[in-house]
Amino acid sequence: MKILVLQGSPRPKGNTAAMVEAFAAGARESGHDVTIVEVCRMEIAGCLACEYCHTKGERHCIQQDGMQAVYPVLDEAEMIVLASPAYYHSFTGQLQCAINRIYVLDKPKHLKKAALILSSGSDNVFGGVLYEYQNSFLDYLKLEDMGVFTVYGKQNKSEEILQALHDFGKSLLDPKPEPAAESEHT
Repeated sequence: MKILVLQGSPRPKGNTAAMVEAFAAGARESGHDVTIVEVCRMEIAGCLACEYCHTKGERHCIQQDGMQAVYPVLDEAEMIVLASPAYYHSFTGQLQCAINRIYVLDKPKHLKKAALILSSGSDNVFGGVLYEYQNSFLDYLKLEDMGVFTVYGKQNKSEEILQALHDFGKSLLDPKPEPAAESEHT
């Protein structure tokens, strides 16, 4: 299965990055193709709401920035994982810009599954992120929820959490292939 992880932490060695690496290692051990996109290392602007992508651009954004490299990977992905520290009850601003720009594709071609990995220093700060995940990814895009991991305080980078994420990645199964059309023999 092709898995795209949009990693929204600006800290390359931070808690979120450690959790993403544990997940990715497990998924790769099971033969999945995992692409991690560190959106905080890219120039990704917010959506301009110009509608170019749905009128003249045919699924292409008028803005030429880091998202141009993300769109083809997203369109081929069968699973998306959103990973972010919770900043003020939401995704990081950089990840939010990338999420908003998914609008260009409307509904990515092969996307079937989603998961969420969140980190924070405090508990009870995940509500806004969970709301967006539920409404935008599970309800609107009709993706299957593969799991939500919320980690805070001393749980961050704990061996137990990293092992759980590794095991989660390793346990993922490929989506069931579409049944082949039966041919009629005469």
